[in-house]
Amino acid sequence: MKAPMKYVVVTGGVVSGLGKGVTASSIGVLLKAGGWRVTNIKIDPYINIDAGTMSPFEHGEVFVLDDGGEADLDLGNYERFVDSTLTRDHNITTGKIYQTVIAKERKGEYLGKTVQVIPHMTDEIQDWIERVSRLPVDGSPGQPDVCIIELGGTVGDIESMPFIEALRQFQFRVGSDNFCLIHVSLVPVVGAVGEQKTKPTQHSVQALRSAGLSPHMLACRSQAPLEQSVMDKLALFCHVTPDCILNLCDVSNIWHVPLVMQEQGGHLAIMRQLRLDFRKLELDSWAHRANKWDTVTMPVKIAIVGKYTGLGDSYLSVTKALMHSAISADRKLNIVWVEAGMLEGATLAEDPTAHAEAWENVHSADGILVPGGFGERGTEGKILAAKYARENQVPFLGICLGMQAAVIEYARNVLGMKNAHSTEMVPDCADPAVIFMPEGSTTHMGGTMRLGSRRTIFQTQDCKAAKLYNSMPFVDERHRHRYEVNPDIVDRLEKAGCVFVGKDETNRRMEILELSGHPFFLATQYHPEYKSRPGRPSPPFMGLVLAASGQLDQYLTSEAIGMRMNAPGGFLQSPLKALKGLAKEDEPDSP
Repeated sequence: MKAPMKYVVVTGGVVSGLGKGVTASSIGVLLKAGGWRVTNIKIDPYINIDAGTMSPFEHGEVFVLDDGGEADLDLGNYERFVDSTLTRDHNITTGKIYQTVIAKERKGEYLGKTVQVIPHMTDEIQDWIERVSRLPVDGSPGQPDVCIIELGGTVGDIESMPFIEALRQFQFRVGSDNFCLIHVSLVPVVGAVGEQKTKPTQHSVQALRSAGLSPHMLACRSQAPLEQSVMDKLALFCHVTPDCILNLCDVSNIWHVPLVMQEQGGHLAIMRQLRLDFRKLELDSWAHRANKWDTVTMPVKIAIVGKYTGLGDSYLSVTKALMHSAISADRKLNIVWVEAGMLEGATLAEDPTAHAEAWENVHSADGILVPGGFGERGTEGKILAAKYARENQVPFLGICLGMQAAVIEYARNVLGMKNAHSTEMVPDCADPAVIFMPEGSTTHMGGTMRLGSRRTIFQTQDCKAAKLYNSMPFVDERHRHRYEVNPDIVDRLEKAGCVFVGKDETNRRMEILELSGHPFFLATQYHPEYKSRPGRPSPPFMGLVLAASGQLDQYLTSEAIGMRMNAPGGFLQSPLKALKGLAKEDEPDSP
């Protein structure tokens, strides 16, 4: 008989942005290290159907899933930490629940009853959780063992009340032995005395308990470690035992968070509450990665030329993919943010100092990355960054709009198409280098792009991109775009040295671009950052970091490719160290 599904619910209080997503992801790491199969669900109380139409400034990046779902960035955290592949249904929003309930009402499924928040919405939420929690997400058949649910927002928010009530009912539906509630709260330091204050957490727990949910554990965020007297006070006033209070103080990198939780016995408290067998956790490789990030000293400087650089979360998956690659390349990552618009001629006239600083950051970088984006603002700056990288032999990686900017730049300055542009920015462009995609929509924005996992077929194995992907004949990567390279100018571009080494199955959509004679100039229409993992860095990002640090040639040798192909999953935890070991074996013995 199949064991009942276990549920861990993570809520937050006091303020938003405390790190509920990292906490939920870290719990997944601990449980997976104990041998349990883990899945995740993120509840977002906003009325949007999904995050697809939100500005990156509003909500951070939109994370794209294999099935084309546009989701909250926390699903990216889950996938990276637990190495899972989630679906659009793993992100629940108020909009989705309302949409489902209203559709059922229109079909007459409620048999004439008055449709209300309770019980119809709350039942739909519970049914959704139970259904989605049973979907396998790790590539193996059968349902997972534990589902970790993160409730977005802050306890007390009006929009989250239906979900709080649904979870209150849900604890009785699944049984107390299958339900563990962890509340993430803040313990601030107020005043010059530096006293750690517990009252905000007390009030937050009080609000949660008044709604019918009593936390089994507290995860208290703080700048410095909590004093024992503060922990005791929290236990006394928040109705939890002292061993169920975790102090998640600031750490040097987020990979330390699961280790901090393990050190404080967080995994044991969860196992106790869920009646799980006590198991030893296999976290050696995770600990090695966390400690290695702190000890690597040789720097590599990457300039990210983007449109949304004012908020780091706008490019969260991009920065994480760079981190994964840097640690595998034994380099200390130094990211320099460059607002694309600051590189343009208009800024030179308006703010010469900002213009000069932006270009100085580009000139001082070891490599340049131009990520995706939408709209006209900053596009010319991205085009100028691609031009600088091409002309000065600087390693370059363009993603989505970054690839389109590289194509426009090449068409203008190499092919002589001075009016080349994208019809996204200039609809009546005389020389369209980038055009609207037939399968998209110009009138409806939500979910109408070319989304999700699509196949890219390598046109040749004699290219850097194919070698970075271990000489595979094709790759499946995630997309999010409406515009594409104009197929009518592809022949001219390729004859001039701008070669499209990867195309889709129809041979009409350009997926990967490389420049002949350049040490590393690679651009992709897809978003490789979404599938990067801590122990399995995205190949294009790995290529950029290796090229920027002068290590690419060794990585692309047939011997290196063979080693990676024979490794579990096709990747090595420390590929460069393995290559160095191979080189030592080939050295002649000393006389």
